[in-house]
This record gives sequence, C-alpha cells and structure tokens, in this order.
Amino acid sequence: MGDNSPRDPVVDLLEQAIAQMGDIIAVITPDQAAWPTPCENWSVRRLIDHVIGQILRDFTVSARGEMPAWGAPADAVGDDWAAEFATRAQPLLDQWRTADLDRLVPGMGGEAPLRGRADQQIAEFAMHAWDLTRATGQGRALEPDLAEHALAWSRQVLKPEYRGQGRAFGPEWPIPADAPAYDRLAAWFGRDPGWTPGPDQN
Repeated sequence: MGDNSPRDPVVDLLEQAIAQMGDIIAVITPDQAAWPTPCENWSVRRLIDHVIGQILRDFTVSARGEMPAWGAPADAVGDDWAAEFATRAQPLLDQWRTADLDRLVPGMGGEAPLRGRADQQIAEFAMHAWDLTRATGQGRALEPDLAEHALAWSRQVLKPEYRGQGRAFGPEWPIPADAPAYDRLAAWFGRDPGWTPGPDQN
C-alpha cells in the first residue's frame, strides 16, 4: 500500500486498538504490578511484559509477512511502561501503514492475505485491553468497534480443538447474545465476563 493509496479500514482499527492499549497501560501504577488479571495465573506485570516485550515484537515480524518465533521468551521491559509501549509500537504502526494487505503470506491453512494477521492483532489487543482494565479497575469505556471486529474474525478461526485443558483457550463462557461487546469477547475467549479483582485490590 503506497502513501497515496486509500486507507484500509482494518489499519484504522488496528491503530485504534494500539492507541487504546497505550492509554490503558499509561495509567497502570507500579503498586498494581502484582495484582491478578482475568488471565489465569497472570499478574498485571506479567501481562504487560507479554504485551510490550513479546506481542509488539512478534506482531511487527508478522506484519512483514514473516513467521515470528511465537514461543520465544518476552524481551526485557523496563519500568516506564507507557514509554516502552509507545517506542515499541511505532515500528508495528509504520509497518502496517505501508503494507500490502492483499499480499499472500503463509497461514495455518495455506496462503492467505496479510490482512488476516491484522485481524488477529486487533483481537489480541482488544482482549488484553479488557483484561488490564478489569484487573486494574479502570472502569474506562473501551472501543466497541474493536470488540465486534475481533469477535467476527475470531469466530471464524478459533476452532473447538483449540479449547480445553492444556490448550490456548478455555471453553466459551455462557453469556446472553445482547451482552456488551467486550463481555461477549471475553466469554468467547474463555474468560468470565463478570470477573473482578479480589477485595485486597479494591
């Protein structure tokens, strides 16, 4: 996609997802680092390290059409989380702003357009945005368009065989069809939509 090409909506959504995550991380304080999150056995600090030190790195590689080493340990992350996120997110943003989203790249079922990787990244950022806001009690309104997009994409690719004991996702949590978008997203990814921090975090 050249500089004079029309903006693709999926790039706009991804930029929103990255900006939303940056805003969330910017107000998390060091005293919240050990607090639990809706990701079982993951603290706030561990999830931030995952987002900044692993997701941003691997997603930048993925946006180039290459295959990241998904299982590689997260890179070290310092204590200024907001600055670290902004710095490490910039190469990812730059890559997507010039990407050819229709270029065929390797996928799980064979070659597929690069845009599918952008969809995956929107879903990941949206889900972890909910995790961190719930964990730290921010109570902010999250962008519903991101959750709806993430749901539409993930319902096509998250197969039953990916769920269960020892697998990446738990069973879908029962929830009304008219529940808020992020509650439906959390339920689809196996989180309890009603999850709240314990009383010692309030």
